[in-house]
Amino acid sequence: MKRISFIHAADLHLDSPMVGLKYLPQDIFTRVKESTFAALKKVTEAAILHQVDFVILAGDLFDGEDRSLRAQSRFRTEMLKLAENGIQVYVIHGNHDHLNGSWVHLNMPANVHVFNSEVESKVLQTKNGAIVHLYGFSYPTRHVYDRKIDDYRKKDGADFHIGILHGNESGGAEHDNYAPFSVSDLHKKEFDYWALGHIHKRAVLSESPPIIYPGNIQGRNKKETGMKGIYLVTLTDLDKKINFIETADIIWEETVVDASAAENFLDVLQLCQTTINSFRREQKGTLLSLSLKNIVLADEREQRSLNGELLELLLENEKEEDSFVWIVDLTVIEGQQIDKEQLKRDANFYAELFETIENYADIDQALAPLLEHQLGRKYISQLSTADQKELINKAEKLLLELLYQS
Repeated sequence: MKRISFIHAADLHLDSPMVGLKYLPQDIFTRVKESTFAALKKVTEAAILHQVDFVILAGDLFDGEDRSLRAQSRFRTEMLKLAENGIQVYVIHGNHDHLNGSWVHLNMPANVHVFNSEVESKVLQTKNGAIVHLYGFSYPTRHVYDRKIDDYRKKDGADFHIGILHGNESGGAEHDNYAPFSVSDLHKKEFDYWALGHIHKRAVLSESPPIIYPGNIQGRNKKETGMKGIYLVTLTDLDKKINFIETADIIWEETVVDASAAENFLDVLQLCQTTINSFRREQKGTLLSLSLKNIVLADEREQRSLNGELLELLLENEKEEDSFVWIVDLTVIEGQQIDKEQLKRDANFYAELFETIENYADIDQALAPLLEHQLGRKYISQLSTADQKELINKAEKLLLELLYQS
């Protein structure tokens, strides 16, 4: 019976800048900066431990088109480890690390096979004699909107056929519609497995054949919550086994805690400490966004202490923890809520304000000072429609709170 095993990983984003985290304590920030490389090591360790036939890296190995020498060197070191163990690596480049970038090239070892800008197939014969055809392409430029899926054509002569594609399932509005495809498109190709990349959240689009996004190997911001990792895949003539393996060293989490039962500051502190400990994972760091809702303390001094001293106390002992839980965002939602509908009934000013916010379309003008800044432009220009809406909602919330307090 023919059998193959492989690792499916995607969206490594090696040397990601981890924007907006320089305020962290130096030791924690250094660990966060190293986290993509720590995750890469876990990928290679898993491949060697399970003695797989090959590894698939489905796009965006590097965070930017310039591919820093540091990132390339660290990647090459891990590929050499795989080469020493006779493990082949099949790579496609995605929108972030496309082939048209400008970088100083470091040659990769012979076990690393990179797909060109047009869909092509590569042939592998495993140590056990199974023949595998792998199909894929690398992005020639950052923006690929063509239906490249139409160029994937199954070739006879293999025991297993595996498609590698960095793209977006048609209709997925949260991401740029790069190399769009539908699940039915992939089914029609009659491949044995589809190794997808581009979406940073794990998703199994189909079980037969498996069509899978593994997500990225390391979360990079508060939108990329939960454990990140890779898939260990075993295929035979009759069966398939797919197991998720964790790789992230730093985990982003978010939670909302109902603090209505808290009567004083100590109650809130203890509730937060219990919550923090529930997120603590052995030998892993956690960056937590914590929201406390329905807080009403009788003592005004204690109520004021929630916006400053509470966070300081919670972070006091985390700097020295290997398994730290660092609160990157603490939001205190007091028990008295702002009723927008009532405000509109009470004053025409609020009705006009909410209408202005709802129809606001000048976010580019509002962001102009950042867009004109060399460093700010690098990141703000990538804001999606969802990101822009979130900024407007946060601005509205802040404005209402200030008006309500006054």
